Amino acid sequence: MGRISGPLHDVAGDAGYENHPQRMGFFTDTSVCIGCKACEVACKEWNAIPEDGLTFTGMSYDNTQGLSADTWRHVAFIEQRKPLGMQDPGMDYGDVDYSGVDVLGLASENDARGDFRWLMASDVCKHCTHAACLDVCPTGALFRTEYGTVVVQSDICNGCGYCVPACPYGVIDQRKDDGRVWKCTMCYDRISDNLEPACAKACPTDSIQYGPLDELRERAAARVDQLQEAGVHDARLYGDDPDDGVGGNGAFFLLLDEPEAYGLPPAPVVTTKDLPSMWKHAGAAAATLIGGMAAVYAWSRR
Repeated sequence: MGRISGPLHDVAGDAGYENHPQRMGFFTDTSVCIGCKACEVACKEWNAIPEDGLTFTGMSYDNTQGLSADTWRHVAFIEQRKPLGMQDPGMDYGDVDYSGVDVLGLASENDARGDFRWLMASDVCKHCTHAACLDVCPTGALFRTEYGTVVVQSDICNGCGYCVPACPYGVIDQRKDDGRVWKCTMCYDRISDNLEPACAKACPTDSIQYGPLDELRERAAARVDQLQEAGVHDARLYGDDPDDGVGGNGAFFLLLDEPEAYGLPPAPVVTTKDLPSMWKHAGAAAATLIGGMAAVYAWSRR
């Protein structure tokens, strides 16, 4: 069954906002993504993001390859060869020559179609509950908004790059021309005016859904149940669980295979989770060192 885990963490309240709006987020249903890349184009147009070079990569039909400072939404094309559909997993496929493509595998077992399928998914910054990028930013360029999202202020970023390795998803990236970091803002300017983010507005299949995060979680759980009842037993949610290693994400996904198939870490953990303990031990070590030096100095004065 689709799951709705524990209550959402009040990240905006923890950031100091009083009487703040509901936490907003993205639910990306990859089962209805058609790979049109309208979200990529809309994101670039609205946010005035530079083009990526427009080179032919030879990597399927994907010319952007991944999230970067100049690609805040990325539609992945994953080609798979595996049996599809509602057949018994133990069924002997023999020498049957399947032809055709059924992305979800919902055709009946009497249909003739191939063992090839596309998995398409629009990836984006996860807007983590426990965001390591916020923990390591020395200038405050990264901040939590009243909607619970995480935004970079490019005019404050000094290009130190500490946030780049801190992100467990590899989302944040630096531009080569000036060294500053860039990523999805969930269109903070648009949602502040009660408008949908550009990518969700442009999506023709509602694969990208925007709204209050608690409502999206309920909708996503119902969608997983619907797919599994239809025989899509690999359907599962990713990033929705507040008890995971990052406290759940403000942008989560319905996947049709293991996260690794989409290039996503299976069990992400906030990279700064040990910082309090590290500072505590560092403080204790410093106190011991100072105490030792004081003792040596006192002894030398005898």
